[in-house]
Amino acid sequence: MSNALLFNLNLLESVTTSTLSGWRGCLVVKAATRPEKVLVLYDMEGCPYCRRVREVLTALHLDADIRPCPKGGRRFRDEAVALGGKAQFPLLMDENTGEKLYESSDIVAYLFQHYGKGRVPGYYKSRIYQPVTGSMASAVSGLRGLRATPSLKPEQTLRLWSFEGSPFSRLVRERLCELELPYTLHNLGKEHWTEIGPAKQRLKPGPYTPRPGGKRAAFFARHGRVQVPYLEDPNSGEALFESSRILRYLDRQYTV
Repeated sequence: MSNALLFNLNLLESVTTSTLSGWRGCLVVKAATRPEKVLVLYDMEGCPYCRRVREVLTALHLDADIRPCPKGGRRFRDEAVALGGKAQFPLLMDENTGEKLYESSDIVAYLFQHYGKGRVPGYYKSRIYQPVTGSMASAVSGLRGLRATPSLKPEQTLRLWSFEGSPFSRLVRERLCELELPYTLHNLGKEHWTEIGPAKQRLKPGPYTPRPGGKRAAFFARHGRVQVPYLEDPNSGEALFESSRILRYLDRQYTV
């Protein structure tokens, strides 16, 4: 199978994952005030419970330092156990409050209460069917983002602009997790209904203009467009749009 065909197949699977997840983690529910210290999330990209937490990070426009902990990984799993006492994910560390939380439902409630200043919206509440649909969403993506692949360890943390529901961004996050590459996740969720749709053809016709004062406006001022994923690697100086290019770069730069 050609690389292009495989990429398109994986992208279709990622779209299905977003659909089964109800396309949560696309729109910003409430832009939270940026905490003094960035949140730290020990995470497995393909885990449905970790996905619930990342959806809420997008909904609140919160960034996080992601410490990937895929099965078979050796880079951050021991660190997570030392901090929390068990190899269970997600694990959220908030140095602003001293909170250390397992269990996706507890983390979701904490994030909305502490940073959203309110209750969990109905769309993000735990439902009895979610374990089933969440597992199906992971399965259709071939369980990517769950198992470790040998890689070179970067000296500095990478930076990724993304939002959870983006099928293109998911492909990159899956690979970052498999390679155990730590990264700062800059959530760039859609701030208004007019931003719904792909970067080149949004729902609202005409030139794209982000809402003033938001994270998207700052990104637009810097790059002249708002498109995810976007990766910056301070170890090499590379800065890349387009998921296919980023995937090729990560494999070339970090696989052993």
